[in-house]
Amino acid sequence: MTESKAETCNTAFPGAAPGVEECWMDLDGARLRYLRAGSGPPLILLHGLLGYSFSWRFTIPALSPYVTVYAPDMPGAGFSDRSPGVDHTMRGTADRMLRWIERLGLSSFDLLGTSHGGAVAMMMAAKCLGADSRLRVRRLVLVAPVNPFSAHGRHLAPFIGSSIGSAWFRLFVPQMSAFYRYWHARMYGDRSHIPPDSFEGYLAALRTPDAYDHALSIVRTWTEDLRELEATLPKVESIPTLLMWGSKDPAVYASSAQPLARYFPRSQTIIFPGIGHLPYEECPEKFNGELIDFLVRDDSVASSGGR
Repeated sequence: MTESKAETCNTAFPGAAPGVEECWMDLDGARLRYLRAGSGPPLILLHGLLGYSFSWRFTIPALSPYVTVYAPDMPGAGFSDRSPGVDHTMRGTADRMLRWIERLGLSSFDLLGTSHGGAVAMMMAAKCLGADSRLRVRRLVLVAPVNPFSAHGRHLAPFIGSSIGSAWFRLFVPQMSAFYRYWHARMYGDRSHIPPDSFEGYLAALRTPDAYDHALSIVRTWTEDLRELEATLPKVESIPTLLMWGSKDPAVYASSAQPLARYFPRSQTIIFPGIGHLPYEECPEKFNGELIDFLVRDDSVASSGGR
């Protein structure tokens, strides 16, 4: 596999797993970090708000025998650069991620997004269906994606993004480590299923300077982004799609899966009983099994490459 221009990769990095490369690429004047592993047709993994490529530590090893996995720390998140003034709307993020994919040398790919990354994935898929696009999304996997049909966050996100809410949020940032432990634990349906490395793994990236500015910039346009997403949904009906949800998701309600599925006539929905917002961590074996079945059951997909 040849590397694209301005891309550097290494296998010796903190927490490195066998066969996983840590890569960096200059994108729009900032360095983007991403993990790469495996061989076969490309699969892009997009993390959620306050997450990064660490989210996929159980998914990448399971998927790499079947596909080439690319798991970015999206611009402003994880250990990618945090550049001031960047457009972090869903549309702006989708555009940047598509430019990154083009620079990777990919032409078609499967796309998985979770939570806010799921909303970005839907925007990316719609843009790839445009007449002037050189990219094609073959299959779409949405894991508890932010969507217009889940009431949770409809008021909280805009409040935090407001001037008063942002000031309140920044006031509590010094205590964020303790608060984050509570918030993070709530994302699981059964707290006994929280992986031992989970809290410290996520917190590692949030200890970097200006870590929370990325989240604040996203919630500032939350309401407008959801309106645009809802208007975009009719454009993606042709894409085969897998919807995956935990039945006890406290962040994006599983009840929103049904109205969202109406926009994807070629979709199937899997609900994991008793599981929260992070099924790829809380029940990784079941999650990976369903994902592998969806991606490789069609021989034409399993044997087609994007490079």
